[in-house]
Amino acid sequence: MRSAVTLCLAAEAARGPFVFHGGLADGVHRAAELGFDAVEVFPGAAADVPEAEVSRLLAAHGVRLAAVGTGAGWVRHRWHVCHADAAIRAAAREFIVAIVDAAGGCGAPAIVGSMQGAWDADVPRHTALDMLADALHELGARAARHGQVLLYEPLNRYETNLLNRQADAAEFLRDRGIAGVKLLCDLFHMNLEEADMAAALAGCGELVGHVHWADSNRRAMGLGHTDPEPIVSALQSIGYRGYLSAEVFPLPTPDDAARATIESLRTCTTG
Repeated sequence: MRSAVTLCLAAEAARGPFVFHGGLADGVHRAAELGFDAVEVFPGAAADVPEAEVSRLLAAHGVRLAAVGTGAGWVRHRWHVCHADAAIRAAAREFIVAIVDAAGGCGAPAIVGSMQGAWDADVPRHTALDMLADALHELGARAARHGQVLLYEPLNRYETNLLNRQADAAEFLRDRGIAGVKLLCDLFHMNLEEADMAAALAGCGELVGHVHWADSNRRAMGLGHTDPEPIVSALQSIGYRGYLSAEVFPLPTPDDAARATIESLRTCTTG
């Protein structure tokens, strides 16, 4: 398993759970300096991830691009793929497609988390799930053109009312025959929704595509009450070889959060 740290480029998400907020070059430099294998980028739009510049920075610092988020489409525009307004649904897909293409050009997958939306009085649950499935079919196929998967992230009940548990999300992908999509399993969300996080991960098997390595309080692992050892054992049991990415608050400072993350990963994965 490999380490990654989050880098936010969207001003609207300045208070979000991302370790570095100082720009692409600065974030890549600091990630490399602190010993991370990769960065996970949260851009304001696809234009924030120019292939030539990203490739040059990564090569210069010896790190990789783990994934690229699409959540700014929600944070900045309030777009999502289950919206009652067809024009907004179309804008949401267009926004995500652009990031899928930008990420794919840099050799990385894109993430759909907050842009999945929710059901409400105007869009009943069964309709919203149909809309979500349709979007994931299209976006998974788009990612496959770049030799990548799409990462779908189940969120906790306070952020969506669609799919909150990993098993439910995995069943949804399988039952709907959605190819080219894997799960992003976020330990912070899982701490709120799963009775046993390790068992939930083991149950998803090959569908685990990415992991957000965060403690129970969304701070760096080791600064809350999550026991990471059973989680690592579960990931090892399913042969997971992907990233453990720190999507955490930069507390008490960004470097402190990054160092705590690296220390927890070294302790859990090599101890």
